[in-house]
Amino acid sequence: MNNILMVQTSLNGDSSTSNQLATKLAEGLTEQVSSASDKITIRDLVSKPLPHLSQSEMASWMIAPEQRTPQQAEQANLSELLIEELQSSDTLIIGMPLYNFGVPSTFKAWIDRIARAGITFRYTENGPEGLLGGKKVYIVATRGGMYQGTAKDSQTQYLTDVFAFLGLSDIHFIYAEGLNMPGGDERLQLATDEINRISEINL
Repeated sequence: MNNILMVQTSLNGDSSTSNQLATKLAEGLTEQVSSASDKITIRDLVSKPLPHLSQSEMASWMIAPEQRTPQQAEQANLSELLIEELQSSDTLIIGMPLYNFGVPSTFKAWIDRIARAGITFRYTENGPEGLLGGKKVYIVATRGGMYQGTAKDSQTQYLTDVFAFLGLSDIHFIYAEGLNMPGGDERLQLATDEINRISEINL
């Protein structure tokens, strides 16, 4: 069984390169495994955007479920739903465009709700310990320019750190860069070829 959670973050919807490549990868991974129990769950952070985390919502997490007001229960349920989606997945695929040298703000709102002390990580005598191990993470990073391996690529280190903090250290980046530059079509094809290879390896 391979339950895939695909997180879409691009503002461009179906025309988004990151969404298209992430979808191709998800479909490739499930097609290679002939199990009726395989499924893809899509969390589209654009068609259903998450608001910025508020103090009242964060406070609702600290209240016992039976003691929450209806409003607090609704606020807490959002985070719990997102965490349940992630916990239930075997594979996480993220379509990740580069916006102004950072991650899309809706994605940060998602991170703020899945990073929960005592649920997805905990503090120990030896420091923080992630509680979401055992999952594979694929990040399809699309950029108009060339940034991989440079100081301007803030995404790679941030995503590696935040997922490792949650116990997700098995991360594979697929870069489709320079898409708005001469030769962009060829570089897009290289990313597509890599996705095809990943799908074949998981036969």
